[in-house]
Amino acid sequence: MQELRKTKKISLTELSEKSGVQIATLSRMENQKMTGTLESHMQIAKALEVDLTELYKDVAVQASESRVEVQKKDAQADIFNYSDKSSYEILTSKVLSKKMMPTLLKIEPGGATNKEQNAVGSEKFIFVLQGQVSVRISETSYDLTEGNTLYFDSSLPHIFTNKGKTTTKLICVATPVGL
Repeated sequence: MQELRKTKKISLTELSEKSGVQIATLSRMENQKMTGTLESHMQIAKALEVDLTELYKDVAVQASESRVEVQKKDAQADIFNYSDKSSYEILTSKVLSKKMMPTLLKIEPGGATNKEQNAVGSEKFIFVLQGQVSVRISETSYDLTEGNTLYFDSSLPHIFTNKGKTTTKLICVATPVGL
């Protein structure tokens, strides 16, 4: 994204103004410290006047990169807040070079995520660590509790809602990496 932005001679400030994405977010995305959301990437592509796929044509895993990565508990994690009641914490680093993205989804009582709909061919796996969650996929809802799993086509519209009185925690693995 940074190379494309510079080729078009657009500063981070200009891109932020045109896309509506905060400068700090753009900088973290360019430095692969944050993935952003599909919506933010669509806004950036539109601001740069390119197809969304053009932003990531050079993203590839190098053969020389290590295939084993350990992330310690106290490592800095990227956290994306949907609202004051729900957030995703990315559980690995350098996600743009990965084939899947593991996250910890936390939803406070009464909270929900935004409605999501990923690209065709994308999938999600959910493992409920704690609490009660309702996952609405298209027009069908699935009520899950601790220890339950759910695997689904994430190109279908979906939303997660906490149905309990305590914080819900889910391990969510998405593939390919959802931008």
